Formats: sequence, structure tokens, C-alpha cells
Amino acid sequence: MSFLEEIQRRRTFGIISHPDAGKTTLTEKLLLFGGAIQEAGAVKNNKVKKGATSDFMEIERQRGISVATSVLAFIYKDKKINILDTPGHKDFAEDTFRTLTAVDSVIVVIDVAKGVEEQTEKLVEVCRMRKIPIIVFINKLDREGKDAFDLLDEVEQKLGLRVTPLSFPIGMGYDFKGIYNIWDKKLNLFSPDNKQSISEGVEFDDVSNPELDEIIGETAADTLREELELALEVYPKFNKDEYQNGDLQPVFFGSALNNFGVKELLECFIEIAPPPQPKMAEERLVDSKEEKLTGFVFKIHANMDPKHRDRLAFIKIVSGIFKRNAPYLHVRNNKKMKFSSPNAFFAEKKEIVDESFPGDIVGLHDTGNFKIGDTLTEGEILNFKGIPSFSPEHFRYVNNADPMKSKQLYKGLDQLMDEGVAQLFTLELNGRKIIGTVGALQYEVIQYRLEHEYGAKCSYENLPMHKVCWVAPEDPKNDEYAEFRRVKQRYLAKDKQNRLVFLADSAFTIQMTQQKYPTVKLHFTSEF
Repeated sequence: MSFLEEIQRRRTFGIISHPDAGKTTLTEKLLLFGGAIQEAGAVKNNKVKKGATSDFMEIERQRGISVATSVLAFIYKDKKINILDTPGHKDFAEDTFRTLTAVDSVIVVIDVAKGVEEQTEKLVEVCRMRKIPIIVFINKLDREGKDAFDLLDEVEQKLGLRVTPLSFPIGMGYDFKGIYNIWDKKLNLFSPDNKQSISEGVEFDDVSNPELDEIIGETAADTLREELELALEVYPKFNKDEYQNGDLQPVFFGSALNNFGVKELLECFIEIAPPPQPKMAEERLVDSKEEKLTGFVFKIHANMDPKHRDRLAFIKIVSGIFKRNAPYLHVRNNKKMKFSSPNAFFAEKKEIVDESFPGDIVGLHDTGNFKIGDTLTEGEILNFKGIPSFSPEHFRYVNNADPMKSKQLYKGLDQLMDEGVAQLFTLELNGRKIIGTVGALQYEVIQYRLEHEYGAKCSYENLPMHKVCWVAPEDPKNDEYAEFRRVKQRYLAKDKQNRLVFLADSAFTIQMTQQKYPTVKLHFTSEF
């Protein structure tokens, strides 16, 4: 297969939603259709004590939530599909924001009963900003929920999207009969007994055909005809170019847990979703069809296998072919590196691959050379943008609870911070370590992983801070900057990259500081 054909058959997408909307279940079912797994580990099923395939960290299995983005790949109808299943919990939003830099399209999962939730709004806003094509999947139709039209309105208003339904539900909850697939003109009947099998659709070109009344009953058939007529009048006709430009969002209905509506979603997705797209670097736009390799690190994961202290850097390939054992330039360190065992993923299962193409995600074994945002090329100096650190909202001092294990503690903290789990700041005044996170649940994850992966124990002490700001003086030599450093000495710290940060205890403090020292600029993200 030629290089260009390989690019055309790749589809890399992320699945995003509020916690509990059924994101991980949808991921599982997509793998089931791809023939990648034989049986879905239903998250709620206690008889089969199996966690979801994409939740492979111990803490994820205990809590039943995803705390790290996992990468899964499978082949379906000769298309190579890469899924990034992201955490939905808002405490892990930063991981999800970074993952969105590595995808070409996204599927947003919405719970039929709860509708659009706040976390979904934030994530969709990032997708809209970057013009990422979005497909909406409205899940859990076998439960009582909001009316289909109300949901479509809510998606339009709250998420600011322009939607067009490509499938439509027949009833909902107890009256749920199935789905009419507008895209394929097929009727799919729902039976709650076949959770593990896959239901085939009935070809149905014309809904005015009286046979419909016999299949689903007269009342349901009449309602469906009315609703379809209304939907086709009210919503714009689907247009592939508008979808790929991020101006139109198709909507599918289904129930992931019952394998229902997922196949329709997948069939349509492989036809309309974009292949790997060009990506903007600081220097220029990099096209995916270029022959020279470029790629960037969007995630680092330590201890994927607790038995081997391995650490993997996840690289999204933007252009060219990544070859095993070929020398590539690590732009930030300006040194050539070779990789003897690049991995492709299937949740925690990894395989060594000889060649990877644009759109693929490759895992490289890392001994501490990589940071999030690093670029690999064949020699050109390129830096991909849009992978910032955000200002944390929770701060705690970290204390060593076992003085005999201080080496393990610092090594553990160092590696976990490289993953982007949280941010570490060291006070200039006394060298105390402060962990800043986006959400409070992160502290439990850090404590748990330090103990179980590094054998170190830590305790926390609260630190009532409002935000951390990265400091950028216009002129580091002027008196105003020296005065700022002297007055604010107690609140200054260095981040892991040795950049100066100012810990502010309130929004008022930030405002006053900016008024008093106008030449000292304060920023809320590390990319400015």
C-alpha cells in the first residue's frame, strides 16, 4: 500500500464527555465491532469481575472511573482506527485538553437523562476553538430521558453547535422500540436481551410504507413519520465538507451498553471522519502528506507495567513514516535518538511495530528525555503549539511521611509530574515542595501511585492559594522587577522547568500586583 493510501485509511479520534455518560462503555463496544475483543467487560456487571479494557490502572478499576487517557487501535473495514479514551472527571481535564491536540475528530457522548453537562461544555469549547470535527452520540436511550428534539435544542444552545440528526429514536425508555437510521435508510429494532450480540438493521427506504405499522405498531409508526418530517425540515441537510470544517455536527442516538446504535455510528464515522490533518507548528504548517517525519509528545505515562519501571512517551505522528531504529532529532535537547522498540497499543497490551504512519500513536520507552510538548523530526527545527500547562486551582505542601524513603519519594514525584498528572513548585525561600492540581481527586491518585508504584509515602498540608501565575518581566534588569522579587519573595517559586512563578492568594492580589508592577507580566498558562 502506498504512503498516501496508508494516510487515507487512518482515523484518529478522541471520545469526550461528562463522567458517567457512558464513554468507556462506548469505547468497549467500538472495540467489540472491530473484532478487537471478544466480550465487553461491562463496567457494572459484578458477575464478571472484569474492568473495562481501556481502564488498566489499578485505581481506575477500584473507582470505576478513567483517570488517564488510554490509546486503543483496531482495524475495521480496512480502516485503521485509533481511539483515545479520555477521562471525563473534571479533576483530570488537563489530560483531556492535551489529548485533544492529538486527535483529528471527536465523538461527544451525552446522557439522555442528564443532557448537556458543564464538563462537556468546556471540552466542546476547546474543540470549537481548534475547529475539530465533532459527532454527537446521545447514549442510554433504553432509560427514561429527555425528548429527542429537546436534547437536540439543548446541544445547539449550550454547546453552540449546529446539529443534524443522522439517526432518530423510536420511543424512549420503556417504549423504546429502536432507531431509524437516516444515513443508511435502515430500521433497527431494539431487543434488550442481546447485550453481547449485534442486531442487524432492516432495509427501509420509505417510512410511508404500511409495513412499518406492522413492524413497530401503528402509534409508534405515526409518531416516527411526524418526527422525521419535522427533523428533516428543521435541521440542515448533512454536508461532509461542513462537518469536516467544524461547522456542522451530526447526531446519533443509541445505547452503548446494549450495543445499540453503535454500529451505525461506526459505519458512518469511517465514511465521513477526516484522515490525518495538517498541524500548525510555531515555524510553519506541517502537512500530513510530507515525507519527512514529524511528531510530538502529548502524554507521558510512567509504570504502565508495575513489574518493570517503564515509562512511555506517547507520540502522535504528524507527517512521514516513523521507522524503528532510524535516528530522529529531539528538537528541545538537540540530539539524535534511535528507538529499538516503538510500541503500538491496545489498552495495556503493546506490540512492537516497524513502521507507523501519520495519525498513528506510538509509545516510546523513555528514560527521562521527554517532556509533554517535545517534538521529533528528521532534522528540521519545529515546535508544535497548543500543549500548555494550566494554572492549578488546588495547592498543597507535600511532606515526606517516611524519612527512610526520601529518594523514592522525589523520584516518584519527578516522574509523575513529567506525566502531567499535576505540577510541582519549589519555593525559592525554603525549598518546600508544593503540588498544584486542577482537581482535588488528583491528590489521592498521586498518594496512591507513590505508595504502590514507588514504595514512598507522603502526607499533605493545605495551602490556601488562589492561582499560580508564570512571571515574565519586560526587562529582568530594571528596578521594578527587583522590587517585585524583594516584596513578593515569600510567594515566589520555580516550576519543574525552572520558570519563575508567583503564588497568589486571591484574584485581588493579582490585580494589585499588576497595577503596582506594570512591567512584570503575569500569565495563567505556561504558553504565552
